[in-house]
Amino acid sequence: MKTTERDARIQELIGKYPKKESAVLPVLQFLQKEEGNTLTREAIEEAAQKLGCSTSKVYGIATYYTLFNTKPVGKYHLQVDTCIPGFLHGADAIVEHIAKKLGIKPGETTTDGLFTLATVQDLGSCATGPVIQVNDRYFENMTVEKTDQLLESLKKGSWPANDPSMKVVSKCGILVNDRTQKDCRTLAFYQKNGGYRSLEKALGMKPEDIVAEVKAAEIRGRGGAGFPAGTKWSFLPKNDPRPVYLICNADEGEPGTFKDRQIMEYNPHLLVEGIAVSAHALKAAKAFIYIRGEFGWIADILETAIAEAKDAGYLKHVDIVVHRGAGSYVCGDETAQIESLEGKRGNPRVKPPFPANSGLYGCPTVVNNVETLSCVPYIVKNGAAGFKKIGVPNNFGPKIFGVSGHVKAPGIFEYPMGTPLKEILDAAGGVKGNLKGVIVGGLSVPILTAKEAEGLNLDYDSCAKAGTALGSGGIIVVNDSVSIPELALRTIEFYHHESCGQCVPCRKGSFTIESKLRDIVAGRGNSEDIDLILSLCKNIKGLTLCPTGEAFAAPVQAMVAKFRPEFEALVKR
Repeated sequence: MKTTERDARIQELIGKYPKKESAVLPVLQFLQKEEGNTLTREAIEEAAQKLGCSTSKVYGIATYYTLFNTKPVGKYHLQVDTCIPGFLHGADAIVEHIAKKLGIKPGETTTDGLFTLATVQDLGSCATGPVIQVNDRYFENMTVEKTDQLLESLKKGSWPANDPSMKVVSKCGILVNDRTQKDCRTLAFYQKNGGYRSLEKALGMKPEDIVAEVKAAEIRGRGGAGFPAGTKWSFLPKNDPRPVYLICNADEGEPGTFKDRQIMEYNPHLLVEGIAVSAHALKAAKAFIYIRGEFGWIADILETAIAEAKDAGYLKHVDIVVHRGAGSYVCGDETAQIESLEGKRGNPRVKPPFPANSGLYGCPTVVNNVETLSCVPYIVKNGAAGFKKIGVPNNFGPKIFGVSGHVKAPGIFEYPMGTPLKEILDAAGGVKGNLKGVIVGGLSVPILTAKEAEGLNLDYDSCAKAGTALGSGGIIVVNDSVSIPELALRTIEFYHHESCGQCVPCRKGSFTIESKLRDIVAGRGNSEDIDLILSLCKNIKGLTLCPTGEAFAAPVQAMVAKFRPEFEALVKR
């Protein structure tokens, strides 16, 4: 790209934000791609100059986020997802095969500079593992044979087609559309199925009436915490002269969770309409979709949908900006996400103040999950009463469940809240082998034994009563071929890798637990190590700025406590 074109593109990126610094991630992403997948020192200096920041600040940001390559990588950067779902789907065999075929270990580059091999933690493609990300492209449902075909194609300079196929079932028909239709992403398809009628209705309503309707619907946030969305909206200060910002949290980084991807990739206009309605209700003239950085092609899909909606006159009241993250699980926390949007390292903030009073740029801010916002059009169209006809008391509406691991047909299942777990697992083809345990809310919730999972209904209250949490609805199924100590080690590897390091209990606690679990799995541990792990997990609650500490403490503690004999069998007496 010519210098003038390059400068124009950078200025275009900067112009999307109220403050220059907020554009640091998109500018660095652009420059890395321009520089052949490596972020050079010269590119960092260029970004700093254009953004009006110090080079050291930009370098600090570039080295914080995992998607920036400050050291050279091969022409094709092969990244294999070995997190829990990938592990259960056989990712280790893919890594081993690539390493043997190319003659390199993870972290190394072939002598011809063509390939770099790496293992990564969670690519948000849990039902379609094993997954290999090559530069900014995904290759899913991989086998050894398909991996060989991929490598041979890349050697010839060609890109084979991806296979993202999985089972998709929708009992509600609200959030999940027919992804088999070639035009399912288009405005015409969405309008044909009633799209943007809710927005038209909403624009004729008073904002406070929409807030009241969402509050009356009692929709609980679908990001994991389950906090009532309408109540969250009502926290915004009244008659405040500062601008209001709406942030759609699309940084789907919880292992086992891939529900938001389904909406954004195949039903993007539903999310755009949900944001548009919500922005009117909140009187927000600016909205951001903070999407995980790996989903570059999905960001393009969303930007196309936004452009279509804008051209059709639906977005006269709100400007929607798609903002790609750069690889940080912690940025799923709303305050860390706000910090990242402001052009900083994604470190969580001390609360209070809460985002409703002092969020993005110190202004009133609402952060909602993709699935939550995508439910808003249905609430406006059918009223709170219509929404509450779906689900069970205190747990209303549709819910997308992502099922991965040891089932015969992993995939996406949109069912009413309160649906029995057994019904979902049956829809996923049933368990492969004998069920040993199941994680029902993404990796951060306690595992249930097969016995504990019997008769479980999938809603917030039922899961809490069973000693776990519905969380994001990411269901990970584990059969009796799996070593629970190995599962626990894989779990803490993810959280230690993703800890931002700001809080000592999280930084040091995850390190110590990983070290002790590694010793146990390798046969070097002792009984005292098991007790130390349980003690660390038990005592971390409430000691970190964001939920990451508790996110690893809860699952590891449950694995050790419920399957302790497996750990004891590996330690020295």
